[in-house]
Amino acid sequence: MYSVKADDWKLKGTTTLAMKCVDGVIMATDTRATMLPGFVAHKKVKKVYHITRNIGMTMAGVPAEALTILDVLKANASLYSLQRKREIPVKSVASIAATMLFSQRYYPYAIQIIVGGYDPEGFHLYSLDPYGSTIEDEVIATGSGSPVAYGVLESGYNKQLTLKEGLVLAANAIRSAMKRNVYTGDSFDIATITQDKGYVELTEQEKKNLLEKP
Repeated sequence: MYSVKADDWKLKGTTTLAMKCVDGVIMATDTRATMLPGFVAHKKVKKVYHITRNIGMTMAGVPAEALTILDVLKANASLYSLQRKREIPVKSVASIAATMLFSQRYYPYAIQIIVGGYDPEGFHLYSLDPYGSTIEDEVIATGSGSPVAYGVLESGYNKQLTLKEGLVLAANAIRSAMKRNVYTGDSFDIATITQDKGYVELTEQEKKNLLEKP
């Protein structure tokens, strides 16, 4: 008789990360989409998204479920800006996402997300699990490649890191995960969020330049 092992139900795939720098927030992800038990479904999938000018989000897990939350966050952020004539705080966006995830706790979304950006109180990063538990941190990594990414991030991160230095560290962390985790690979995307320019995604040439730096 066929039996299902616990390991068969473990979600595998993706490496996403984010970090706070003195002058901005960095978000980075790989671009490989996999289907269990290890089929590469697509090599160029977007996993980092713009919510508002001051806030972005990364996703790990089932894309359709993450995009559903993204649409709701975008709509609520737009309504907040229209009604209050100012940008929505990062914590408010994370709270909306947490409420949505918790409301589905009996049939949870198979996702992990990172919400980050800036508001009048400064730069913020929040990690959310499938049940809506929210943790604010300075460095966050999710997905099956996160243990490798954390190893690189923890060895090179400090609270005085500039955006320029952080971009190189983020690229190296994603690249290391791509080398050591079969569910992470192909390419990577990086976005920065600053008070001057808001949410900006790096071009292909800019990403290539990061990999050429030691």
